[in-house]
Amino acid sequence: MNPIALVTGAGGGIGRVTAIRLSRAGYRVALTARDPDRLERAAAECPGPTLVLPVDLTAPGAVESVFADTEDEWGTVGVLVLGAGTATSSPVTRITDEEWRRQLDVNLTAPFRCVRRAVPGMRAAGHGRIVAVASVAAKRGDPYVTAYSAAKHGLLGMVRSVAAELAGTGITVNAVCPGYVDTPMTEESVANIAARTGKTPDEARRLLAGKQPIGRLITPEEVAAAVQFCIDSPGVTGQGLNIDGGAVQS
Repeated sequence: MNPIALVTGAGGGIGRVTAIRLSRAGYRVALTARDPDRLERAAAECPGPTLVLPVDLTAPGAVESVFADTEDEWGTVGVLVLGAGTATSSPVTRITDEEWRRQLDVNLTAPFRCVRRAVPGMRAAGHGRIVAVASVAAKRGDPYVTAYSAAKHGLLGMVRSVAAELAGTGITVNAVCPGYVDTPMTEESVANIAARTGKTPDEARRLLAGKQPIGRLITPEEVAAAVQFCIDSPGVTGQGLNIDGGAVQS
């Protein structure tokens, strides 16, 4: 029987490409995100069996619902890819409590709840792979992204601690840390920069591309390949892999 993967944030960007890649690799893939139409389109691109689970993972009971539905349909989740995320940009003095909470809820608390729910089944099976999509913002401080950076630093810290706790159980826990990726989230950053600075969208996009030494945006496929590497590498755990064209060397 094909192994089971659950991918959050699977409606677009990195999550969508990762879900399709895992399906092509022979996984049964449960896809979850808020937008059912985008999920259905992503599932239609997967060659193998899929389960579409539209839900807001920050809602009460949502994580339990997603796991229970997957288990009822197929069984224990063996691979968990935490691809859901959101980003905002504001000077620190203008970050509202609501914006701060939203960044932590989506980028840190919901992933934690997913990990907490996934681990017992993986431990019972003696095998599991957890990969969180973090960011180079988990490893450095950039201006105007205080809330996002705090959440992603927390996500990487969680990955490292859980990996240490589960070492020797057959479960690995890693993060991938992309730079600016050619996704709708980056397009939102482009729009914000253009609105704030008066630059054209093309100028703003070139500005972000230039933050990678390779001089271009990272592709979602490159990040998905790093996710696959983490899944396929039993000796790699507790790591934050940079996929940023050399911007952060560690």
